[in-house]
Amino acid sequence: MTLTTTAALITAAHEEGRGVAAFNTINLETVEALATGAEAANRPLIVQISENAVRYHGGLAPLAQAAIAVASGSTMPMSLHLDHATSERLVGVAVDLGFSSVMYDASQLPYAENLARTAAVVQRCHDRGAHVEAELGEVGGKDGVHAPGARTDPTEAAEFVGSTGVDALAVAVGSSHKMTTRDATLDVDLIAALARAVSVPLVLHGSSGVSDDGLRAAITAGMTKINVATQLNKAFTAAVREQLETDQALVDQRRYLGAGRDAMAAETARLLTVIST
Repeated sequence: MTLTTTAALITAAHEEGRGVAAFNTINLETVEALATGAEAANRPLIVQISENAVRYHGGLAPLAQAAIAVASGSTMPMSLHLDHATSERLVGVAVDLGFSSVMYDASQLPYAENLARTAAVVQRCHDRGAHVEAELGEVGGKDGVHAPGARTDPTEAAEFVGSTGVDALAVAVGSSHKMTTRDATLDVDLIAALARAVSVPLVLHGSSGVSDDGLRAAITAGMTKINVATQLNKAFTAAVREQLETDQALVDQRRYLGAGRDAMAAETARLLTVIST
C-alpha cells in the first residue's frame, strides 16, 4: 500500500461523519505495533511523531524514515503527521522529509500572536501541499498541568479558522494530555457547537483519558481526528514490565520489546474499532 496523505484520511472521515485515529509512535517497535494493529482491525491510521519524540531521538529523520518504510509496506492506508510542533523550523524539516501534515502548536501564545504565526505556517505548508492542524483554547495536561476546565470558544474558533486557513482544529472540550485513567468528562454540547461553528475537522487531543463510550459520543457530536498516545504506551509498558518481572535473568531486548509491541498492537486494533466505525 502506498503511503497516503492525512488530508485524504481526515477529509473522508469528516465528510462521512466518522472518526479517524491518529496514534503516536516513539520508536521502531511502536510504529510496527501501529501497523500491525491497523491491519488486524482493517482500519486506516494516521501515524504521529511528536516534537517530544524528536527531542528524545535528537532529530526527526531516523524515526520518520522508519515510519515511512513501515507505513509504505502496510496493507492499510497510513499517513505520517508531525504532532505538537512549537518549532517552525521543525515543521519545515517534516515537510522536507515527506510528512503530508503537521500540527503547529502556538496555543500557549496570546491569541493574536497564535493567529499570526499559524497563518504564516499555513501559507508555507500549503505552498508545498501539506495539511496543517492548529490548536485553540489550550488542551489541558500539557507539561503536567491538569487543566480540565480549559474550553475553546466557538465564535473565536470560527474567526481563527477563517483568518488562518488551517485544515483542522484541535479544541479544548474537557480532555487532558498524559492521563493514565480514562475518566475525563467531555463537553459534548460544546463539541457540537464547535462543529457547527467551523467547517474544518475537529481534533480531540488527550483522548487516552476518555472512555470508549466517551470517544463514540464525541465523534457523534462532531469530532473527527482522535489522538491517542498514553493509552498505547500503557499497554506497551505493562507488557514489558510483566516480561521482565517474570524472567529476572532476561537480557535479550527482543523478548521484552516484542512483548510490548504485541500488546500495543492489540490495543491499537481494539481502539481502532471504537474510533473508526
